[in-house]
Amino acid sequence: MLTFRRALLVAAVFITMLYLVTRTHAPSPMDQIPPQAESWPASNTEGHTTRTGYTPTTPVSTKGSDRMPQAKKPKTHGQQQLLQDMSRAPLKDKLAYQFPYDVETKFPAYIWQTWKYTPASGDFGENLRPAEASWSEKHPGFIHEVITDQVAVHLLRHLYVAVPEVLEAYQSLPLPVLKADFFRYLILLARGGIYSDIDTHALKSAAEWLPESVPREAIGLVIGIEADPDREDWADWYSRRIQFCQWTIQSKPGHPVLRDVVANITQETLKKKKEGSLKSFKGKNVIEFTGPALWTDTIFKFLNDDKYFDMSTGKGNITWEDFTGMTTAKKVGDVVVLPITSFSPGVQQMGAEDYDHPMAFVKHEFEGTWKPESERHIGAEVKEEGQ
Repeated sequence: MLTFRRALLVAAVFITMLYLVTRTHAPSPMDQIPPQAESWPASNTEGHTTRTGYTPTTPVSTKGSDRMPQAKKPKTHGQQQLLQDMSRAPLKDKLAYQFPYDVETKFPAYIWQTWKYTPASGDFGENLRPAEASWSEKHPGFIHEVITDQVAVHLLRHLYVAVPEVLEAYQSLPLPVLKADFFRYLILLARGGIYSDIDTHALKSAAEWLPESVPREAIGLVIGIEADPDREDWADWYSRRIQFCQWTIQSKPGHPVLRDVVANITQETLKKKKEGSLKSFKGKNVIEFTGPALWTDTIFKFLNDDKYFDMSTGKGNITWEDFTGMTTAKKVGDVVVLPITSFSPGVQQMGAEDYDHPMAFVKHEFEGTWKPESERHIGAEVKEEGQ
């Protein structure tokens, strides 16, 4: 029989159990949401980004150290990583959040090329088939995609849906050559792998591009020398004394160089759009706006950025003098720079060796002749667009 005292005892036990349960419940989804944009790190404190979040700057030699900044664990609530409100974050921070960089991952097995037709189309030029096929032949385990303009638009909408200003910039670019340049940076930032122009031949597999002594988990970007014009009139032919090639690039997704070049092009495009100067944009300015001049400047800026390297331990800034006359690969931080022979064999100047040289990895057609850089960059795009 339930007496009054027993009823009080049961009630007390029930209330105690209820209290313990409510004190130890798992956090709700709302508990995972952090404060608004004020909690996002300011861009001037940005460090190397990995899948685990921001990292502090650590000492790195500017003359080829193997060390890169170490990972910093993100703030968590329970066992889940905090979400970030990116609506008011700087563009570079948005890109870093959407496409985190982890140098220790493998290079993605992608080959990206662009053209107005796919190889499955009867309109794909027969003169391009040997070059396009060489990439699949040398990389049998890779996903090899030839992206048309129409596909590029939809692919970028999918990849950059959370960064609408990038999509607006891409759509606003007035010339096909500008979009072609921008696309290569965008696809490598988001997915990584290899980008190479449609008129290039793969002479050796990318597995042979890096020296055996260089650990793959310490490298995030592989580039080559396009031009090393050791002559007084070099400025009549090229925009930079040392110019890095952007017709062939290998990277891991999220690399800071790609993040910076995408942010730069996006911001400059939207600025010109607001000013109303995009419509009057001249083709001769492509090299500085999206082409190899901008690419070269961005790389040098990264190599001399104290957010990634301890500049006090080196012998000064890295300049063109550190790369002129190269005959072997050079490692600086997580970047490997290949000599001119690697991506420009057979040009018969600037120290480039022939196609059968051990360091010759990619052959670029250059429309059959060696031209000044400004003519070649624009002319190649006219050819690609069939104009």
